[in-house]
Amino acid sequence: MILRNKFQIRDSLKTLLASQSLAVLATQNAAQPYGNLVAFAAADDLKSLFFATARSTRKFTNISKNPQVSMVIDNRSNRVADFREAMAVTALGKAKEIGSQAKKKVQALYLAKHPYLREFILSPSCALLKVTVEKYILVYRFQNVLELNPRKRSSFSPWEK
Repeated sequence: MILRNKFQIRDSLKTLLASQSLAVLATQNAAQPYGNLVAFAAADDLKSLFFATARSTRKFTNISKNPQVSMVIDNRSNRVADFREAMAVTALGKAKEIGSQAKKKVQALYLAKHPYLREFILSPSCALLKVTVEKYILVYRFQNVLELNPRKRSSFSPWEK
């Protein structure tokens, strides 16, 4: 499928984010990138992604020093058909631990997608983080690339209503 308008693009991105449980989170320490699999959830408006981690992890330490992160989410199946059918998105943004005011709401969103992580997410050692998405880079059909900014409204933005 060719994504022809802002509504198809937004709907395809929402479907991809809703259908996948895991993302690859990339953080950085000094000049070294560091990647991890994380369970994630997306805000309905696509402006934020959420994930949880123990505060004792390398990814949490890296984010504490440098909040710039990327998250890669894809729907590949490891078949040749992926070259025609797979879709991947890279979300670029800043990660920050969620404050106590918003925590209950985000926990509910996160646990709706990942109920099996209840004990982990309610643990005092667990940090719930919000990635404020600055840009999505969506790749589909192997070579079609779209850049999307969920925070800007312009005549070229697929987010304009």
